[in-house]
Amino acid sequence: MKPKRTQKIKWSPELAYAIGLITTDGSLSIDGRHVDFTSKDTQLLNIFKKCLGLKVKIGLKTDGFSKRKYYHVQFGDVIFYKWLLKIGLTPNKSKTISKLEIPNKYFIDFLRGHFDGDGSCYGYWDKRWNSSFMFYTKFVSASKEHILWLRSKIKKLLDIAGDLSQSGETPIYQLKYAKRESRILISKMYHKENLLYLKRKYKKLKTFLNIDDKEIKRSLELNGRVMEPVDIYA
Repeated sequence: MKPKRTQKIKWSPELAYAIGLITTDGSLSIDGRHVDFTSKDTQLLNIFKKCLGLKVKIGLKTDGFSKRKYYHVQFGDVIFYKWLLKIGLTPNKSKTISKLEIPNKYFIDFLRGHFDGDGSCYGYWDKRWNSSFMFYTKFVSASKEHILWLRSKIKKLLDIAGDLSQSGETPIYQLKYAKRESRILISKMYHKENLLYLKRKYKKLKTFLNIDDKEIKRSLELNGRVMEPVDIYA
């Protein structure tokens, strides 16, 4: 069942978030009608359905290479499909996707969807330094043009640069933000309550922030200073 919509599609935080998910884990059929979103997280699929007002059931499909089964949602909507083409999404987009026409007003919601789709975060204690906790936030893409566009937009809107690298014989491009820039990024992506997001990733980010806040506070107390943890990155 296709979502109920008027002929004109209007941007909203929910739509922008869903576009972020389609950009990373979605696909457009070559039939000019169907859109598919695949994920191992049923919570993310339910959020996707909510964003687009979908009533379709969540199904299972098998990966052609690994034979693993994944959850997915598929729906047909010619108007929405053509609109996706207009903003820069295409069938078989993984290596060919470039910049997308995302309004600045909704880019952060799009970015949160992009992160919940293919992004990741990790943290560790750096043994080179006494009680130094490090954490990183990462976005990935098989398209160099797309990851360069993403980096440029984030730099323009948030004034953080990140670090770009690639890995593998079939290159996967990684845009990674270290602790100071990650704190800025996280504060913007989760800028208010009642946002749509994948709980497990947000919980992991909050854990890293809490550990870092405690380490900052402990370090400042040892040096006889009283500051809020966020001030250390000002």
